[in-house]
Formats: sequence, structure tokens, C-alpha cells
Amino acid sequence: MPLLHAGLVNDTIWLIAAIAIFGILFRPWGLSEVIWAVAGAALLVLGSLVSWHEAWSAVRKGTDVYLFLAGMMLLSELARAEGLFDWLAAHAVRGARGSPERLFALIYLVGIGVTAFLSNDATAVVLTPAVYAATRHARTEPLPYLLICAFIANAASFLLPIANPANLVVYASHLPTLGAWLRAFSLPALAAIVATYVALRVTQRAALDRPFTTHVLVPRLTRGAALAACGIALTAIALLWASATGRQLGLPTFTAGVLTVCVAVLLDRRRPWHLVRNVSWGVLPLVAGLFVLVAGLERTGLLAALGTALQQLAARSGQLAILVAGGAIAVACNVMNNLPVALIAGSMDAAHEAASLRHALLIGVDLGPNLSVTGSLATILWLVALRREKVHIDARTFLKLGALVMPPALLLALAATMLGHP
Repeated sequence: MPLLHAGLVNDTIWLIAAIAIFGILFRPWGLSEVIWAVAGAALLVLGSLVSWHEAWSAVRKGTDVYLFLAGMMLLSELARAEGLFDWLAAHAVRGARGSPERLFALIYLVGIGVTAFLSNDATAVVLTPAVYAATRHARTEPLPYLLICAFIANAASFLLPIANPANLVVYASHLPTLGAWLRAFSLPALAAIVATYVALRVTQRAALDRPFTTHVLVPRLTRGAALAACGIALTAIALLWASATGRQLGLPTFTAGVLTVCVAVLLDRRRPWHLVRNVSWGVLPLVAGLFVLVAGLERTGLLAALGTALQQLAARSGQLAILVAGGAIAVACNVMNNLPVALIAGSMDAAHEAASLRHALLIGVDLGPNLSVTGSLATILWLVALRREKVHIDARTFLKLGALVMPPALLLALAATMLGHP
């Protein structure tokens, strides 16, 4: 293949990456996000814009993320199939005793727990339909409670390292231990969670002014559901231990997910294929394709330039750098989706040593997507779950709400980070 001018090569990489990301976000012609990501990666390799060695190296970087996602998806699907989240949502309605404010708070707390210990994607995929079913049985307007599932999935996603796959992407093999994570992110996460709750509660107050029935049928907690709950609890303990000791999280998560599913299948004496078939396995090649696309962007010199700019900004004003870095990354997530931005932020991390900047980048990656429906994979999955229930919320409506909810939470979280790095 004839050699191309460096500028033309960079422009071609940019064009392929832009088309791929546009396809992932908006799915032209109904084509899956996976097709766009894999096709973009393939074009970079086949066009000799990224070598086979570089592409394979980029794909291998995501091994821990793939294992983490696979394990969490297996656990989430088992919990969904066995009705664990339907049971939790029904108990939340009963516990609210007809008070919309109390139900709002209870579902918010459940959302925090699911996000922290099962990841934000699980909150979007399995908690959303359970909340919809429970609120419909209670004969109350479901939208305010469904919005909780979308916003808390991102707001609580840096409470623990395991709460968002993007956390693993940003830090790659340098994920902080649990103790270091809690010292760095407990206060910013608390600020984001409280600010998001207040903003949602105020904006939805008109829809929460009528009591509802408490005569909701609570589904029986099956043996499979109880086993799923035990598997989730044991997985959370294992992950917290792995995080506390500085180990990678992918293999423990995958092992726990496989073992829990195997035990459930053996106890119920049923075939595992139906359960496995319903897992969204396409997420794995989607993430792998994104790793290759970011490897292409690295070749253009973009990431090195961004890292240098942040270094220079930090040298002049560390506090201002925190705000600028977090804000810029948060906005970028809504243009490109937070997973490719997390990959870019992870690559930029190696270019400088300021811990405060790394923290700001992660907060922007996790919290920024609360602005728009295209901001994160979790929000896209939430929209898919709503469509299955015949509930529609358009991008403009979500953007108007996100513009009220996300900025205060982001600013408070970044301010809390600045307090920890005076």
C-alpha cells in the first residue's frame, strides 16, 4: 500500500473514528453499536493505519474489563431471570406506605446499592423494568422513579471501583486499592449522590404530589433469586477484597458469575442456554473495537497533546486544572460517549502524575453522562429498557433535565476533590 502523507493518515484516522462513534451513538439504519465499533477498528487495521500488532495489543489491554463485564452480566441476568429485583422493587413500594416521597427515597437507595455493588449497567438493565412493574402495580406515574435508574447509575458510579466498567478503563492496570479509592472518592461521590437526589426531587415534585396504593403483589423469593442474592453478596465481598489488596477485578468477577450460574443451573436442573443467550455479549466486541479506535487516535498525537496541555495547566494552577479537566471530559462524554472518553482519559493518565487530575478525569467520565442520553452505555441501555416497556423519553427532554441535574453535581464533586488536594 503506498505511503500516505502523515497529515492525510491522521485525517483518515479521525474520519474513521468519528464515523464509528457516530454510528455507535445513533445506530444509523438500525445497525448495532457492535457493528460500527468493530467495522471502524477493522478499517484502521485493513487500511494499515494501525498495525495488527498494535490492534492486538490494544484489544489485550481490555482483558480485565471483558472479564469484569462478563461476570457482572451473568450475575445480573440471573438476578433478573429469577425476579430478585422485582422482589426488591415490590418491597420498596410496600415500605413507602403510599408516600411518593418515601418511595422516591427508597428506590434511590436501592439504585445506589445496585450501582455500587453490581455496576451502573446493571442498574439500567435490571432495576429499570423492576421499578416500572412495581410503580404500575401501585397505579402511580412511573417516570420520576424511572429517571432515578438513569441518573443514579452514573452519579453513584465512582462510589466503589466496581461500580462502573469505565473506572477500570481509566485506571487500567493502576487501579487504586480500595482504601486509596475511598479516601479519594468518598466525599466527591457523596456530594454527587446528594446533589443529584436534590435536583431530581425538586424537578419531579409536581409528579410526586399524589399518594398511591400499597396493595402490591410481592413476588415470592424463589430459591434461584435467593441464590442470585447470595452470589451477588459474595461477589461484592470478593471484589472489595481484591480491590483492598490491589488485585485486578476482572477474574474474580468472572469466576463468581460463572460459579453462581452453574450452581443455580444444577440446583434447578435446567439448561443454561436460555440464561446465557439473554446476556448482551455484544458489549464485549464493542469495547474491544473502542480500544482499537483509541489506539488509532493515539497515533495521531492527540492524546500526547492533551496530556501536555493538562500538565501545563496543572503547573500554572492545580485547582483550576481540576475544574477544567473534569468539566472538559464531562462535556466530551456527551459528544463521544463515556467509554471511548474513558479510554482516552486512561491514555492521558500516563502522561502526568498529578493524582488530583486523574481523580477529576474519572469524575468527569462517570458523572458527565448525566447530561444527555448519549453520554454513557448505561443510559443507552436504560433507554432500551424503557422502549421494551413502551415508555418513551426523547433526547431533548432528557437534555433539559440533565442540564439541571448534572452541572451542580459535577461542580460539587470536583470541589470536594479540590478540598482533598489543596
